[in-house]
Amino acid sequence: MAISTKLEMRQSQSLIMTPQLMQAIKLLQLSNLDLVAYVETELERNPLLEKSEAEAPASSEVEITGGDDGGPRVDDARDDPRAGDWMESQLETGAEGIASRMDTDLGNVFPDEPGVSAGPDPALLKGSDTFSGSSSGGVSEDYNLEAFVAGETSLVQMLEDQMHLVLSDPADKLVALHLINSLDENGYLYLDLEEAAEQLGTELERIESVLAVLQTFEPSGVFARSLSECLKLQLIDRNRFDPAMEKLLENIELLARHDYAALKRVCGVDDEDLSEMISEIKALDPKPGSGFGGNPVQTLVPDVLVRKAPDGSWTVELNSDTLPKVLVNQTYYSRITKTARNAAEKEYLTDCLQTANWLVKSLDQRARTILKVATEIVRQQDGFLTYGIEHLRPLNLKTIAEAIGMHESTISRVTSNKYMATQRGIFELKYFFSSAISATEGNDAHSAESVRHKLRQLIDAETPDDILSDDTLVKILKDEGVDIARRTVAKYREAMKIPSSVQRRREKRARR
Repeated sequence: MAISTKLEMRQSQSLIMTPQLMQAIKLLQLSNLDLVAYVETELERNPLLEKSEAEAPASSEVEITGGDDGGPRVDDARDDPRAGDWMESQLETGAEGIASRMDTDLGNVFPDEPGVSAGPDPALLKGSDTFSGSSSGGVSEDYNLEAFVAGETSLVQMLEDQMHLVLSDPADKLVALHLINSLDENGYLYLDLEEAAEQLGTELERIESVLAVLQTFEPSGVFARSLSECLKLQLIDRNRFDPAMEKLLENIELLARHDYAALKRVCGVDDEDLSEMISEIKALDPKPGSGFGGNPVQTLVPDVLVRKAPDGSWTVELNSDTLPKVLVNQTYYSRITKTARNAAEKEYLTDCLQTANWLVKSLDQRARTILKVATEIVRQQDGFLTYGIEHLRPLNLKTIAEAIGMHESTISRVTSNKYMATQRGIFELKYFFSSAISATEGNDAHSAESVRHKLRQLIDAETPDDILSDDTLVKILKDEGVDIARRTVAKYREAMKIPSSVQRRREKRARR
């Protein structure tokens, strides 16, 4: 066959990911904390962006009422008719509609970039300037009330303070510091003492001697190498470590299995004594170091607020406190453009203006998309909000995507790290998506979350003489219209940390 050159015309579809589209996709999946950090970074980087303290637009609220057919209906007279899914339109118009037929999740293209930056340290109070006030008697702007808050004492610091009071030999202090720094967050010492002695160039006896001293420190139970040793140290500190208790700790696995008959034989005690010993064990702290140096508790701020209206409808609105508000300073751009000295400076200012405009537009579209998805979730889960978890409907991403005309990957990004505040608590948007469990006799399917709730209710209502086995639970659920297998019941029970029927029977009889 002869080789020749020829000219052909082919028509094909391809998705072009512009930087602006990548930015919009990235902003969708950020949590409110990550979004604030990202916007703060952009404010520092872009001179044309500035913060705005304006109130949220009126279109950030949607009311859901009951329709003529009894189902929920959206009444959003204030919503902007142009408020479509801008990112979806970019995908469809810029890539000739390929987004509507994509099966891959574009989120996998981008690496995880949390973008969380720590805030600045509180300003330290210095000298008399701290209390210098204005002529009107008020305090100065440098006055920082947070400077008076005492810092948390870490476990390491607390142990080092005790170590300096008890130990005087410099070699022993060096060994003690090595052991203190080897503790895990719960106060346990998982360290090979022989390797530590070789590393420090000392005798094993010195390591063990220093460890024995450290095990007397507060909080009681630290430097233990096992759970039994941790409980033993606390019992010794309380002067409650006797031969019977020693036998119990040596056979603590029997206590975990609630095999009280075997424990009575091993410890040589009767029912009353064993009950008192178990009560003492339960009063101990199995993680003595967990109360020190922990991360501060972060308040969960919802992105969407759902309220009950007086007429029985649901009002869905965005939480304006979580929405960063930025503006593009066009006046500053017009003024500074006139002073540009060369083409490079003009190009830089043009890029800044384009980036700023796209950021503002992306933030606005992100808010509208979250509101649209949350509104549809409330529409679908109206029964849960009204009557409780037993009425939680099976729901998947495809149902929401088809209802509001978006791609499933967009719904997945919107529901990640976003929270909704309802009268029943604060839930992640992904909580409302639950797999379906078939119903008997052709009825509506049940949500997996509602089935787990029924299981817990049945088990909590048990009596010591009537413990429900997995087979019995299956039969009860089938009588209530839930077609479920025994292995599924066992899987749900184990996921909820509920022991087997044998262990539950032992626990409830022991509580009599």
